[in-house]
Amino acid sequence: MGTFATIKLPISHKELFKGSFEIGARVDDALSSYKKTSPIYILNRDKKVDINLYTYEALLLAKRYYKESGGYFNIAIGSVTKDLYHFGKEERLPESWELNTSDTSMNTLVFTKLRASLGYGVKVDLGGFGKGYGVDRIMDYLKINGVQKAQVALSGDIRCLGKCQIDINNPFSNEPLVSFTTTQNETGISTSGNYNRFVVSPKNNHLINPKTKQSQHNFISITLVSSIPNSDIDAYATAASVMPKRMAYEFLDSLDLAYIILESDKKLVVSENINSYIKIQKSKL
Repeated sequence: MGTFATIKLPISHKELFKGSFEIGARVDDALSSYKKTSPIYILNRDKKVDINLYTYEALLLAKRYYKESGGYFNIAIGSVTKDLYHFGKEERLPESWELNTSDTSMNTLVFTKLRASLGYGVKVDLGGFGKGYGVDRIMDYLKINGVQKAQVALSGDIRCLGKCQIDINNPFSNEPLVSFTTTQNETGISTSGNYNRFVVSPKNNHLINPKTKQSQHNFISITLVSSIPNSDIDAYATAASVMPKRMAYEFLDSLDLAYIILESDKKLVVSENINSYIKIQKSKL
């Protein structure tokens, strides 16, 4: 998934580390757009492929997120991120005409439990929620095996079983933007930011509005906190990041979650319901 995985378990469950990382590897094999043996890589290349359960579940989720977000979450953005910017490999700045003529038609993706096909000129990129999906699958494995306290993290996607301490990265300082402790028995955290992955400058970041095909600049980072699955909050953070500002807040306020948002002018906005999920210990507020 292009990032480090961190798993924290009680010493009494140390035998589950191996299985947990194996689950993460299987998810990566199923969703990667870089691995040549992955169904997603083959789908992008050949426009048809046999798929496994993880790939099928992920495509189902992607279709739901597309509908819920009004098209702002669109895995067909791969036609821009993979074909034009080449994020993660031989990155480049595409020309305006390339962006304008790129095809991000989600309706060309057709799939069953066993097989998927994709329209010519379209590519899919599951990076907008793949890490969250991986966190969920690992946490499911741990809970099935009787674990009652754990922390699973794939980059900015974290899930806590039991209370845990979290620091949100501050792109302008070595000090955390916000430090907090989770208060519920199980909590998911997902952060989407425009400052880590870009070409030349943050102006050309990887959070691209699939409707305009332009990088977003309204938000520096969006952190969502909730008890709903990490795949959901990962996708919602991605979608909100590329929406117009007012629409983004209306969208997030309609969901079962709380948020901590750093806007482009460095204003920090925290939802009124934040205390339902966490206890803030230190912040820029």
